[in-house]
Amino acid sequence: MLEKKLSINTAKRKLCILGSTGSIGENTLDVVRLHPEKYDVVSLSAHASVDKIFQQCLAFKPQHVVLVSKPHAQQLKILLADENLNDIVVESGTDALIELAKSSKVDTVMAAIVGAAGLMPTLTAVKAGKRVLLANKEALVTSGAIFIDAMKNSDALLLPIDSEHNAIFQSLPWQEQQRVGECQLSKSGISKIILTGSGGPFRTWQADELEHVTPEQACAHPNWAMGRKISVDSATMMNKGLEFIEAKWLFNVAADDIQVVLHPQSTIHSMVQYQDGSVIAQMGNPDMRTPIAHALAYPERIESGVAPLDFFTTASFDFQAVDYQKYPNLKLAIEACKMGQAACTALNAANEIAVAAFLDEVIKFTDIYKINETSVKKFVSEQVSNINEVISLDKRAREFASSILPNFTIKSVSVNVKEQEL
Repeated sequence: MLEKKLSINTAKRKLCILGSTGSIGENTLDVVRLHPEKYDVVSLSAHASVDKIFQQCLAFKPQHVVLVSKPHAQQLKILLADENLNDIVVESGTDALIELAKSSKVDTVMAAIVGAAGLMPTLTAVKAGKRVLLANKEALVTSGAIFIDAMKNSDALLLPIDSEHNAIFQSLPWQEQQRVGECQLSKSGISKIILTGSGGPFRTWQADELEHVTPEQACAHPNWAMGRKISVDSATMMNKGLEFIEAKWLFNVAADDIQVVLHPQSTIHSMVQYQDGSVIAQMGNPDMRTPIAHALAYPERIESGVAPLDFFTTASFDFQAVDYQKYPNLKLAIEACKMGQAACTALNAANEIAVAAFLDEVIKFTDIYKINETSVKKFVSEQVSNINEVISLDKRAREFASSILPNFTIKSVSVNVKEQEL
């Protein structure tokens, strides 16, 4: 079965891109543009970004498009009709999104919907035996063993897109690459996974300076161009915490076998430490098209559009330990990973509510952690054994996090004096 899934592909891959208007979706289409002979964009989805997905329809002529928002889907239909593109089927709603993910017309699904909203379509693609390019880390964070068990019971091939997990994947022996979710790293001589993180825009700040951070400051990542939610997660290092939990499930390791290291240059994307003292790292310029191209073509290699790393102009490599006083969300995520699935599900749900409130300038940057911690404590003892219980807990954790927002509401967020340094 694996040999069939990993054989060299000679026919065009039929792509479904879930979340095509986000940064991962747009980067995926950038790679596809370089290889029109290899990839056929069959379907696209977005929540409500009509203008972006309309331009994508003009460029790639997909057969099927889903906009979750019904009014926006209607707008898209009108725009496509004006261009005589009536052959493109446009639908709306979450059920249509799930149908898109399991369509027999596609063999490869880029799962790039941000947040827990991507869980069900991604899980559906796995159950349908698709080649799933996983950029939605929340699917594994939220459902963990349930997601991995679904993969084990299907013909799906799971390939990680996050730069860190893709780097780990590339640094593993071939036999371990063939059993994502069921890895036996110690038998392959591996002692530790090392996740690198830039530290975000506030790496040089003191913990007591973070209270008055603004959304604009938090979204000004020094190395990566990302969406606003992920940028805030990077600033709090919650993103690294979610990646920590995802790594546990992807590579079948214990929390104690994963180490987080700050690497400000974002040149080494992650590493694998072997029992003989060797450390294998994957390096490259900080550009998501590299892991996307790797997963699209795996086990082949294709042009990504990313310039190769120039060692004569690359800054020196720096490494630092994590200051958990400055990044309490990362510590909380690691603790949740050890606590169990309910803690992880509640953490992700609460964080989405808290980050949205911060971006709307309802709460302070430092309140994100307080809401997350309170929510984890509320739900940590619950049992989660199936996907319906996951969805129920996710809903209740969001409601709880929303209910405690008034305890932290502020009238305004003042501009920090260090803004000029960003």
